[in-house]
Amino acid sequence: MALSQTSLRPPPPHLARWEIFAVFAVSLGASALNALLSLIAALLTPRPLASQRRTLVGSFVPNHWLDLAFQLASVAEVLAPVVLVFYLFARSGESPSVIGFDAREPGRDALRGIVLAVVIGGAGLGLYLAAFRLGVSVNVVAESLPPVWWRIPVLLLNAVQNGLIEEILVVGYLLRRLDQLGTRPAVAVAVSAVLRGSYHLYQGLGGFVGNMTMGVVFALLYRRWGRVMPLVVAHTLIDATAFVGYALLNGKVSWLP
Repeated sequence: MALSQTSLRPPPPHLARWEIFAVFAVSLGASALNALLSLIAALLTPRPLASQRRTLVGSFVPNHWLDLAFQLASVAEVLAPVVLVFYLFARSGESPSVIGFDAREPGRDALRGIVLAVVIGGAGLGLYLAAFRLGVSVNVVAESLPPVWWRIPVLLLNAVQNGLIEEILVVGYLLRRLDQLGTRPAVAVAVSAVLRGSYHLYQGLGGFVGNMTMGVVFALLYRRWGRVMPLVVAHTLIDATAFVGYALLNGKVSWLP
């Protein structure tokens, strides 16, 4: 599927720019601003980055049942911008299939996603450990949930949540709208990659560089395949492995910070 394909009623350029701003102002753009402020605060703290911790998935309240309700509400809130993007697509006469978010190629999407997860996930883990040892990354605590029955399901839901919002918004939606605005392909890929890196700044410079590199790879593969589904699969698998792996290995292996 060609990425230059136009929709039935593409938004005019001035509205497309406002639309992009609005979508990211209520989602990952806001996360990028908060991540930048978090990094600045960490750098101003009189302690090295490697001695500071950032927890990705933690408890909201001590009561386990109420905590579960908070966890599910949090996932729903994070995914709301995905619903917004699909609504905006529908208003423009587009469907999720224009970015390859459908079930037309389940086998190929799954295979591509698995291979990508192994390659990117392994490289990402190595880069994080190296950045942590060099002192340019904080100690990223993947999860700190209590050992209750819903711990693993909630971690998996968070992995799915991350795969959906990041790949649909930062790759599928953003690159499509930038293409419709006539943005040069290399510039569009760079914008997508820098945005991905920016909302990971809370992890330190290592997290920024690693995720920006991942963003370049994912954007280029999306342009090659014309489908966002393999990226969603890969991202979900990477995060699921990180969350569940941390829960199972924390305190049992020496190489994990």
